Amino acid sequence: MIDPTTVQLNRRAFLSNAGVGLGSAALATLLAESHGGRQAAAAEAASATGGLPGLPHHAPRAKRVIFLCMAGGPSHLETFDYKPELARLDGQPMPDSYTQGQPIAQLQGQKLKCQGPLTRFAKYGESGQLISDFLPWHAKMADDLCVVRSLVTEQINHDPAHTFMNTGTAISGRPSMGAWVNYGLGSESQDLPGFVVLTSVGGRNPQPIASRQWSAGFLPSRYQGVEFNSSGDPVNYVSRPAGVDSQQQRRLIDTVAQLNQRRLAQTGDPEIATQIAAYEMAFRMQTSVPDLMDLSDEPQHVLDMYGAEPGDGTYASNCLLARRLAERGVRFIHLYHRGWDHHGGLVNYMNICGGLTDKPTWALLNDLKQRDMLKDTLVVWGGEFGRTPMFQGKGGAGRDHHIKGFSMWLAGGGIRSGMSYGATDELGYNAVEDVVHVRDLHATMLHLLGIDPQRFRVKFQGLDMRLTGVEEARVVREIIS
Repeated sequence: MIDPTTVQLNRRAFLSNAGVGLGSAALATLLAESHGGRQAAAAEAASATGGLPGLPHHAPRAKRVIFLCMAGGPSHLETFDYKPELARLDGQPMPDSYTQGQPIAQLQGQKLKCQGPLTRFAKYGESGQLISDFLPWHAKMADDLCVVRSLVTEQINHDPAHTFMNTGTAISGRPSMGAWVNYGLGSESQDLPGFVVLTSVGGRNPQPIASRQWSAGFLPSRYQGVEFNSSGDPVNYVSRPAGVDSQQQRRLIDTVAQLNQRRLAQTGDPEIATQIAAYEMAFRMQTSVPDLMDLSDEPQHVLDMYGAEPGDGTYASNCLLARRLAERGVRFIHLYHRGWDHHGGLVNYMNICGGLTDKPTWALLNDLKQRDMLKDTLVVWGGEFGRTPMFQGKGGAGRDHHIKGFSMWLAGGGIRSGMSYGATDELGYNAVEDVVHVRDLHATMLHLLGIDPQRFRVKFQGLDMRLTGVEEARVVREIIS
């Protein structure tokens, strides 16, 4: 009788050898088009956690990034950018000099009227940061924040604007900023991915977020973001199959790795190296992820500080998980809260979104400070764009998408605290002072991580590709401590 194991191995060997003959020409062409793939494959051996040899380029101020994305575009005019002149002109026609020939997503051709601030502002902290009543917990951390009031971007609709914010280009399929950072520096954790994504929902018209927003693009796919579910199974399909114990699975993974190593030696395909690493990481995550998600070791006062309920899938629980991920060495943690698209009912939905995100954001910064982690954790808060100074009424006063000037803030990780930087004009329409492009934000983030944004590049389709693109991007040194 023929041993069935021999049959299986022979069948696999046949398919493997056939694959070499049938696919080698196409594979060689693909690899020739993307030298970056071979660069990345060679770099994978640089350390147990990935990372490129020669990085960081200089002493880093930050070890990791927590990027808090308020998806939908929060209004800078109801958060950090108070405009008395806009209040004075409330209800009056918007001056044509501001809007003529300008991209306005959904107000094109309409009679434009100024919409004054829909809440009050006050100065907080020793720094006197102007913060709106919608964000009372932000007021408590005013002296920790660097508010940049002069951001500009290039895409006026949600999906391309997210793509631009995350990748530095509106072209889909390029590496996300988290993937770039993960590729360049690797993870400090042996048991968790270097780039983790968490999402939550609450507010008006929660726009969908596609997984390509955390894609690795032309980089090896091992550097893409891994989405963690904050309720139910933390990671899809990571659990061990019923009836399979740890030793059995270990033997299976080792055997598959040996076969993949042979194939890798034959082809040099970097994605095979990615598969080997992915199987190994998945095996380790079967232990590390349940431990990460088990909040029973968190004191009740910490849960209360965040307003977190284990397994509820909220932004509050995700903020707590972000701190736990940072403690365990994850390099880039990206939180999306979907619900900030306030075309109408702005007051109501600002109260909802603020209620869901304001206190947990304060808790995250406070928690990091108490653990002496904020000094080397760069925290970034903001949306994909801002909102217009003009009225848009759909179920109550609201604002349209706006790309010419908006606000974000940064904290920790080498950022100067208790300051504001840049300014928009008197109506909050155009960024006019110390303008910061999204690419400048990326360049500054890389610099704080110890990476020279000009030197950090990968050859792809004949071009030296960078997160900051081919256009000039500056490190905003004025906001660095």
